[in-house]
Amino acid sequence: MKVLLLTFEENEEDTLTCILSCIGNRTEILEYEDKGILQFEGLCIDKYKRNVVREENEIELTYTEFEILLLLANNPGRVFSKEQIYDSVWKEPYSGDYNIVMSHIRNIREKIEDNPSKPVYIQTVWGVGYKFNNKLK
Repeated sequence: MKVLLLTFEENEEDTLTCILSCIGNRTEILEYEDKGILQFEGLCIDKYKRNVVREENEIELTYTEFEILLLLANNPGRVFSKEQIYDSVWKEPYSGDYNIVMSHIRNIREKIEDNPSKPVYIQTVWGVGYKFNNKLK
C-alpha cells in the first residue's frame, strides 16, 4: 500500500504518527521533491526554467504559449474550454474573442508537433475545447 501525504493543516508530527500507526510496521517513507519537470514522449517541459525541449531541441515559446502548454500538460486528459484557458492564462475574465486562444494553440502546435494538422500532444475535443494527450508517457 502506498500513501501520498501532501500537506499538513495542524501538527504534522501528530498527523504522521497517526498515519504510521494505521499503516503498521511495513512502512517506507519516501520524500517527494517537485523538480518542476514534466516529461512526455519526446517532449520535456521545465516549469521553473520555463523551457521546452522537443527531441533534444529547445523550443522557443512566448510567455502566453508556455502558460497554455503548462496548463494543459499539468492536467493530461482534462478538457479545458477556450474560456477556461483564457481565464487561467490571462488571469482575467473572458472578454469576447476565443480566436486568440485558438491562435496560440495553433502556434504551439506548429512549434512542438511533427505534424500540426494531426497533433499528438495538444488535442482538440470538438465542441468543447482542448486537452493534453494523457496516453503519452
